Amino acid sequence: MTDILPGSSAAAVRSTTPKLANDFTELSRRVTSSGLMRRRYGYYWTKLLAVPVVIAAMGLAFVWIGDSWWQLVTAAVLAVVFTQIAMLGHDAAHRQIFRSGTWNDWTSLIIGNLFVGMSYGWWQHKHTKHHANPNKIGSDPDIELPVISFTADQAAERRKGPLGWLMAHQGLFFFPILLLEGLSLHAAGVRRVFSREPLRRRPVEITFLLVRIIGYLVLVFVVLSPGIAFAFLGVQLGVFGVYMGMSFAPNHKGMPLVPAGVKGDFLRRQVLMSRNTRGSRLLDTAMGGLNYQIEHHLFPSMPRPHLRKASAMIAAYCREKGVTYTQTGLWQSYAIVVRYINRVGLGERDPFECPLLQQRQAV
Repeated sequence: MTDILPGSSAAAVRSTTPKLANDFTELSRRVTSSGLMRRRYGYYWTKLLAVPVVIAAMGLAFVWIGDSWWQLVTAAVLAVVFTQIAMLGHDAAHRQIFRSGTWNDWTSLIIGNLFVGMSYGWWQHKHTKHHANPNKIGSDPDIELPVISFTADQAAERRKGPLGWLMAHQGLFFFPILLLEGLSLHAAGVRRVFSREPLRRRPVEITFLLVRIIGYLVLVFVVLSPGIAFAFLGVQLGVFGVYMGMSFAPNHKGMPLVPAGVKGDFLRRQVLMSRNTRGSRLLDTAMGGLNYQIEHHLFPSMPRPHLRKASAMIAAYCREKGVTYTQTGLWQSYAIVVRYINRVGLGERDPFECPLLQQRQAV
């Protein structure tokens, strides 16, 4: 069966009671009538046309600078550019750009595989599961990482091994580990496209990835001497991984975990497990709109430029319904993440009682 990212939120919901289902239905009616779901073609076409122009300019600058240690600055800038392009691919994957699913799919394929070097099919499969069950144990792949434990059971098992001390102090290593996230993202995508698991447009994905990865490596090692080339790749992949991780980590990490057997209505399942990050429009750009995680999870196909305005409406609606709407500053969110995973690594249980479990017990 093909995975489809949750662009139409209401169709994805089975709630515990009709009343709770109506809570999201009413919110959806208000948001739609406000015009916040309308397409923003001018905004997105500007970004899409800028992608090849910026990449070409970066390539020319790279060749012009030549075999110099100043290329490490180029590598850092390129990492930021790739992250911003990846965020645009994320918007396309969620059907935010075009009405046509095919257009959005191909946009994501070209951006993800050909420009960034990440498999769209692999990411789509993983991200669909996350949106369906954020922070749900056994269902959300974003809390099933090989090097960081987000549940006490994960930590207890890993503390038995030779890296037990590191697991007990994992909060100290969370952000340094992100230096390897860029390499991990590329490798996971390559493994998926060459695996036997089902994957749509496999030949296209393989072709785009090979052109991007091989072409990129050839250019780097032709222009740069081996030492500078390896340093360039290390900086580019390291900054890319940290930037991606710091954009996604504040959204759910440190929020309540949902036990495997617990179900809840769509509104509460998405809002109670997500966290927004307050900030200026500069932060909106830097984080690709991911700082409005609650709005994004409730309305995945809402165009990015509308998320800021939608946040005020949705926050007010949550207050009206008595649903906790969590919003913090950027640095506060990072502190919450580190403190939480460090407590888990030291062996504490989930410090937050799952509100969906409370809801089910109350029914």
